[in-house]
Amino acid sequence: MQRNTSTIPKAVAARLLMNAGAKRVSQDAADAFAEVMERISMDIGRVSNDIAKHSGRKTVQDGD
Repeated sequence: MQRNTSTIPKAVAARLLMNAGAKRVSQDAADAFAEVMERISMDIGRVSNDIAKHSGRKTVQDGD
C-alpha cells in the first residue's frame, strides 16, 4: 500500500489556518489546504527555476 506523503505537514497547514483566524480546523480541511499550498508552491518553484535557467544560472535567487 502506498503511503500518502505530503511536502507540507498537515500540522503546519492547520496552524496556518488557525493563525488566519480559524478557531478549529478539521483534518480534512488541513489535508485540502496542504494540497493546495503544495500545488501553488510547486508552480512558483517551477517558474523560478525556469527564470534562473533562462538567465544562465543553476541557482535560484530571491529575484526569480
